[in-house]
Amino acid sequence: MQPMQHPRLHCILGTRAQIIKMAPVIRILEKSNTPLNIVMTGQHKNTVDTLFSDFGIRSKPTYVYDGQEISGIAKMLIWMPRIVWRMVYDAEMFFPGKQGIVLVHGDTVSTLAGALVGKVLGMKVAHIESGLRSFNILHPFPEELTRLAVFRLSDIAFCPGAWAMDNMQNYGCKRVDTGTNTIVDAVRLVMEQFRTATDHGSYGVVSIHRFENIFRKKRLLQIIEMLEYAAEKSRLIFVLHPATEKRLKHTGLYERLHGNPSIELHPRMGYAEFIQLIMAARFVVTDGGSNQEELSLTDIPVYLMRKATERQEGLGKNIVLGNYDLAAFRIFIQQASRRPSTSSMHIENEGSPVRVICDTLTMEASPGPTPVLR
Repeated sequence: MQPMQHPRLHCILGTRAQIIKMAPVIRILEKSNTPLNIVMTGQHKNTVDTLFSDFGIRSKPTYVYDGQEISGIAKMLIWMPRIVWRMVYDAEMFFPGKQGIVLVHGDTVSTLAGALVGKVLGMKVAHIESGLRSFNILHPFPEELTRLAVFRLSDIAFCPGAWAMDNMQNYGCKRVDTGTNTIVDAVRLVMEQFRTATDHGSYGVVSIHRFENIFRKKRLLQIIEMLEYAAEKSRLIFVLHPATEKRLKHTGLYERLHGNPSIELHPRMGYAEFIQLIMAARFVVTDGGSNQEELSLTDIPVYLMRKATERQEGLGKNIVLGNYDLAAFRIFIQQASRRPSTSSMHIENEGSPVRVICDTLTMEASPGPTPVLR
C-alpha cells in the first residue's frame, strides 16, 4: 500500500483580488492534477464563492476563520494574530504533511500571515507579485510595510517585470521574472464569457477602498466632494466595498451620496460582472492596484485616487496618478465625460505569466525530477 501523497503546494488566500489573480495559477495546477491545498484566511467573505465559480476552480478551500468579513482596523488587529496562531497550532489540518511551498500573493495582511506561518513551519515561501514598491511607507499604508516584510520572508520571488526584479536583487531569494502580472491571464479567462468590445455607457465607475482614503475623515470628505463634482458631468456608479460602505455610514456621508440622483451606490459584485461594467464606462475613478493593472490593458481613462503607486502599468498613458489634485481631477472629468470612443482589452500580445509560475512551482515543490507543464 502506497503512503498518502500530501500536497506540496499550499496556496494561502484572503481577499477577492488574491482569488482573482491566483485563479489562473490554480486552474493550470488543477488541470495538470498537481496536488494543491488552498487555505482561505477569511479576510474577505462576500462574493468569494461566486469568484471560485466564475473561474471554474474545483479545489475546495479550508477556512481558517469563518466569521464576518474583516472590515475595520480593530477587527483586523485582533483577527491577524488569531489566524496565524491557528494555522501554526493546527498545522496538520491546514498544511497536511507540512512539506513543500507556501504560496502567497500581493501585499495584504493575509499575505504577511501566510509568509510568517510558512517560515514558522519550516516550509519555503513563494511570493507572487513580488518586487512592487511605492517607496513611500505611508502611501499605500500598510501595504508598503507588508511588502517589505514579505520580501524578507520569501525564498522565491515571482516578479512581474524587470523593474520589480531589480527591486528584489538585495533580498537573497530566488527571483523569477514573470514578465507581467497574473491579472492578464485572469482577464483572459473572464473575457471568454462576453464580447471583447463594448459601446460606452453614459456613466463613470468609482471604486474606493484603501486604508488611507477611507479611515481619514478629512481625506474621505475631500474624495466625496470630488465625486460630487464628477456627478455634475456624468452619472456615477459607485461600487462599494464593505469597509467603504461601513465607513461612509459611520461618518454620515452615505446618506449624502445616496441622496445624489447622479450617483448610484452598488454593492460589490462578481468579477466577470465588474469587468463588463468597467468596459462599458466612459471613465473610472479608483484607488485599487488591481484596477490599475486591469485598466492599463484598455484605453479607458482612469483617475488613480492615490498619492503614490507601487505599479507602473498605464501611467503616462490612460492612467493619471491624481495625488488628490482638484484642478487636475476637474480637467480629467471634463475630458473623460465627453469621450465618444469604444473600448476593448489589449491582451493579444501579452505573455502568460501563469505558465512561468506553474513551471517553477512544480519543479521547486517536487522531491524529484518533474516534467515542465505544457
